[in-house]
Amino acid sequence: MAKDILIHQIIDVLEYAGFIVSDRCNIRPRSFDLAARNGDILLFCKVLYNIDGLNEDTAREMKTLAQYLGGSVLVVGAKTRDQFLEDSVVYVRYDIPSLNVQTLFDYFVEDVPPLVSAAPGGLYISIDGNVLKTARLDRSLSLGALASQLGVSRRTISKYEEGGMDASIDVVLQIEELLDVAVARSINILQSFEKKPKPVSRRESQKNVPDDNILSLIHTLGYDVLQTSQAPFKAVSSDNANVMLTGVSEYSSAMIKRAHLMSSISEVTMTQSVFIIEGHSKSESVENTVLIERTELDKLSDCDELDTLILERKKRQSI
Repeated sequence: MAKDILIHQIIDVLEYAGFIVSDRCNIRPRSFDLAARNGDILLFCKVLYNIDGLNEDTAREMKTLAQYLGGSVLVVGAKTRDQFLEDSVVYVRYDIPSLNVQTLFDYFVEDVPPLVSAAPGGLYISIDGNVLKTARLDRSLSLGALASQLGVSRRTISKYEEGGMDASIDVVLQIEELLDVAVARSINILQSFEKKPKPVSRRESQKNVPDDNILSLIHTLGYDVLQTSQAPFKAVSSDNANVMLTGVSEYSSAMIKRAHLMSSISEVTMTQSVFIIEGHSKSESVENTVLIERTELDKLSDCDELDTLILERKKRQSI
């Protein structure tokens, strides 16, 4: 129940901030709970009452999907261990920014980014080293003189200016009072906290042939196929013209439910949504999700023919 309330609060914040929000991903397993878009900002949001419930496999798939589709990932929750998440503080779980609903509201509605990040040992603030160095030199203070007034080492001040070390809240307040300048660097929660992020190229997926027979067939047609294990769809497939969320299943009530959800997500991610049906399909589409029988797929020779089939089916749907 607590998670349900949290999800409704997150949806309210995002919609108030102008986002289009997908239906809730209520199919297990799920790497994310909501997809949302506002202009160029695409979010994949995982909702956990306790953010420590995030596991490494889920985090990895979220980041891979987001990088592949040009989006960002967030974890929104209420607690960590036995305490509530603090407002205006960013926590990090597997390199993913994690925060509470109030911080989400402040960032997207009030346009007030957080300044504080939680790390082992306490709360810290990233210092804008250029601002600090300029303010220090303007006041003719040496590294040693500033360090002496703050009660830290000369090397520590040097690291602050190089951007190689965060500072405690108390130290930042002392610096800002002493130099009369704001040195705190705001946190961009749309960026991963990986030290060396590796953007996922769609062409990279060509290196690995999917282990699913139908996805392998799609791959041979000329698509890059990013196979998933926890998303509501089986893969994301792309060629030079289209990107499509790709499902694989027999025709069933469970498939229809998944196709509805894929339609909602595809609207947010601005992609196509396609379900390959093993066996007979009773319809050609479910909302915006095009249904294609495996036997139809077998007759195609390249991605252009599949793109054309999808386009024709969508045109018939709109009539």
